[in-house]
Formats: sequence, structure tokens, C-alpha cells
Amino acid sequence: MPTHSTEITLSTSRTLGLVAIASGENYEQANQALEAAGFSRLSNGAYTASLADDQAARRTASTLVAHAHEHGATIVTSPRPYLGDIGTDIAARLPGTWSAQLEIYSLPLWQEDLWYGLWEAGEIYRALADHRVPYASVLKDGKGTELLLVERPGHSSGYLIGALTDHEKEDVRDDPTTPPSMVLPAEPDQATSVIAHTFLPAYQRALYQRDLNTVLSALERIREEHQSFQLVKSSGRYTAGVPLSSRLIDSMERAFADHAWIAYRVVLEHAPELLARCQPATTPWPDDAAALIRLRAALADSEEAWHESNTLSSDLHAIPRTLHTHEWSHVRAQLGLDALPAIETWLTDSDVFERQARAAAPDEQAALSTASPRMLTARPAPPPAPRAPTTHR
Repeated sequence: MPTHSTEITLSTSRTLGLVAIASGENYEQANQALEAAGFSRLSNGAYTASLADDQAARRTASTLVAHAHEHGATIVTSPRPYLGDIGTDIAARLPGTWSAQLEIYSLPLWQEDLWYGLWEAGEIYRALADHRVPYASVLKDGKGTELLLVERPGHSSGYLIGALTDHEKEDVRDDPTTPPSMVLPAEPDQATSVIAHTFLPAYQRALYQRDLNTVLSALERIREEHQSFQLVKSSGRYTAGVPLSSRLIDSMERAFADHAWIAYRVVLEHAPELLARCQPATTPWPDDAAALIRLRAALADSEEAWHESNTLSSDLHAIPRTLHTHEWSHVRAQLGLDALPAIETWLTDSDVFERQARAAAPDEQAALSTASPRMLTARPAPPPAPRAPTTHR
């Protein structure tokens, strides 16, 4: 990422007047210049000055030029309106209930916070890698969808929109499910149309595909462990010279159950939403309905173990923070043993699940993004950890 001198970027807002945002290694000195010039600081870190009185506005601008020079800051006049207004305008036009919040990354290092949450490998990814992006607007629908809106670097107008996620992800450059960023026109009405009718449907498809791949990968891990266990068990020997005893079989089964539970939690988290979309009667395999009923029943049978796992994970009185690794393993193994019939049902019918879930994937006309995949029951687990915190915000 290239480095730049300390800058004060000026833009205009229809409600705030003149908006100034400082960025660069010495941004604090630039903030001092703004305060000395009579600007007022907003809670998000931007500074404002009224434009209601022309003479007062000219005096403020002249004073700012002098103080900026004294503090070693360069003034840059943006050809675009204040991004905070643009984000708010777009959020107000999107179907549903959306909000917009301007985030400021005054230090170049703070911009790197976005890498933890950016689920994108297109132009916005390259913009963050190759340019300084001192501020952005984050759009939220209140149901788990978060979008990143930035000014398009190297252009005098237009914006870029990309997706943010709390979900652990692979390298977005190598992930085929990564939703691409899109270029938005400068006009909020047109930008909203692109987001609503093109970007969010693509995001919804990517979200669905990511969750499906996550479930299938978890089932494959369980299958490999299960096959290895069954192979040793059927052979009657632990190694060539060590016959299996009932005690050793029990130990191996608990070890399998421990590992299986870790992976099965992923199935419990994401599979309900995927199953809810499956409609076998509309596919070439209507007889798959019986298998889907079994899979739903298996999820229902796992509710108690799922709830107990979530309770133990969040209740420091039930599970002390100092619980040893082998004790955690014992807890997981028991949960896995309790859920073993359900796990085996998912292994048996996983092929049916995959083809039905792929047939139910959102198409090009998908509606706006819904909430992130729901938990298994009405008694939800604790929410996922947020993106890496940024103490400067």
C-alpha cells in the first residue's frame, strides 16, 4: 500500500456543511489544525464547519489553509459529496431496514483492519491493496448482512461495493464462492438499483454456496473419521500385533465421537437454512423427500445436545475457564455419542442432501439477502465474534 503525506480531505454535505477528514501518519496534527480553524468534531472522527454564512465560511476556509500549512498538512478538495451522505441515501432506498455508518481509517495501518472481514477478490480488494482508503461507509440490514462502500480510487466519481463477513474464510482470491465487488454509479438512485438487483442477489448466491460447501466439508471430515474407525473395528486389531479389546474399542469410539461432534456442530449451524429451501417435488428426484424428512428429524434429535453444548460453552460456572484440554474432549465425546445416530443419518443421506441443496440454490432472480443462517432452535447460541476490533473507530 502506498504511503501519503498527511492530508485533510474536504467534501460538502447537504446537512453538515463542509466536512473535513484527516488522514496520514500525522493525522493528529491535521486534527489540531481543524480545531484551530474552528471546525467541530463529530463522533465518527470527521470535522464539520457551517456553510450557511458565505463570509464566515470563507474566513473558516482561509484560516484552515493557514493552520494546515503550520501543521504540515495538505488540503485536498474532493469532487464528490460527503460519503456519509451517500451511504445514508443508499441505505434509505434499499428495501428493508438498512443503516449506514461512516468509518474513518486515519492511519494507513487502520485500513488493514478491513482485511479481516472483506469477503471479496475483485476491484475493491485491489483498491484496498494499492490505494489509501481513509474512510468507508458500512451498510447493515440488521440481519447479518454488511456491505462496504468506498469511493472508487483513480476516478472522480463512482463507488465500489463489496461484502463483509464474520465467517471464517479461505483466501478470497482462491475461493470460487467469493462474491465479486461491483462498480456503482454516482447517482444514489442508480447505485441502489445496482445493489438491490445485481449485487445482493449475487451475494445471496455466494452466501448459500459458502454454507453448502461448509456443511459438505464437515460431513466429509466425519465420513473419513468414521470409515477409519469402522475399518479398524472390523479388522479386530488395533495394529498388526495388538488385538482389539472392548476397552480399546470404547476409547476409539469416544475419540471418533469427539472429532465428529466438532464437525457436526457446523452441520447443526448451517444445514437448517439449507434444508428449508429444498423442495424435492420440484426436482427430478421427488422421492428424495423421505431422506430429507430423516435429515430434518436427525437435526431435531440433536437439539438437546446442541443446546447443552452452547450452554456449556458460554456458562463459566458450568465450564470453568481453566478446563483442561482432555476434559473438553470428554465433554465433546459425550455430546458426539449422544448425537451419533443423527450423525450417521447425515452420513447415509448426504448425497441426497447435496443434490437437493444444489437444486435449491438461489437463481439469478434471487430476492434481497435474508438473515445469516439461523441456529438450530429458538434458543440461539451466543452470536459469533465480530470482525477484528478497531479501537480508533
